[in-house]
Amino acid sequence: MTITQERGRTHGYPELPRLMGLMTGDEKHGPAATSTLDALWVLYDRVLRVAPERLDDPGRDRFLLSKGHGPMAYYAVLAAKGFVPVEWLPGFGSYDSPLGHHPDRVLVPGAEIGSGSLGHGLPIAVGAALGLRAQRLHEPRVWVLVGDAELDEGSNHEAIAFAGPAGLERLHTVVIDNSSATHARPDGITARFEAAGWSTVTVDGRDHEALYAAFTAAHPGRPHAVVARVEPKSA
Repeated sequence: MTITQERGRTHGYPELPRLMGLMTGDEKHGPAATSTLDALWVLYDRVLRVAPERLDDPGRDRFLLSKGHGPMAYYAVLAAKGFVPVEWLPGFGSYDSPLGHHPDRVLVPGAEIGSGSLGHGLPIAVGAALGLRAQRLHEPRVWVLVGDAELDEGSNHEAIAFAGPAGLERLHTVVIDNSSATHARPDGITARFEAAGWSTVTVDGRDHEALYAAFTAAHPGRPHAVVARVEPKSA
C-alpha cells in the first residue's frame, strides 16, 4: 500500500504508514483503508476530544467509523494515539486478535460501534446525537466517517433527511469520496446534504490543513458534512 502526495501533512503523520505496514494478511479492502488515513489522523490529532483515559467520559466526543470494512488506518491511528498497543497490529485479522477485519467495540478500546456493514454508521450517529441532546449533554460532538459508496444505501438518505430539519448541529459526517459510488454525479454528494439543510464543505482529502479548516468550520444550527476527495479507488 502506498500513500500518495505530501502536501499539508502534519507532525506525527509519517509514522502511520509504518504502523499500517505491520498489518498483513488476506485483507481485500486496502483502498478502503488508505483512503481514510489522512482524515482520521487530522481528526484524532487535532479535532476530536477523546483520549485513552477518557473512554467512559460522558463529555467525550463520539467517533463512529461506518467505513469499517477497511479498518487498518483506523487501527494505526488508534495505536499512534495510545488507545491500543502497537504490539497488537501484526496480529491483525488473525483468529485470536482483537483487531478484526471489522472493528468490534467490545474488543477495541476507543471504538464506539461495531461496523463494516454499509449504511449503518450514519443512522447510528443520528441516534447518538439525539441521545446526547435528550441527556442535555450539549458539549460532546458526534463524528461519523462514511464512504461515498455507502450513500447508495437508503438508510443513509433517511438519516440525512432527518438530521437537517432536526437541527443536529453536534453531528458531523466525513464522506471519503474515492469515486466508488454506483449512483454518482459531479458534486452530487454535497448537493444531497445541502438539500436536507446541512452545512457542507468539499476538500482535498489528502491536505491536512484543508481538512482541519473544513472540520472546524462554523455551522450554527445545522449538521455539518465534509466531503474529502481522494484518488479514485481504481487508480
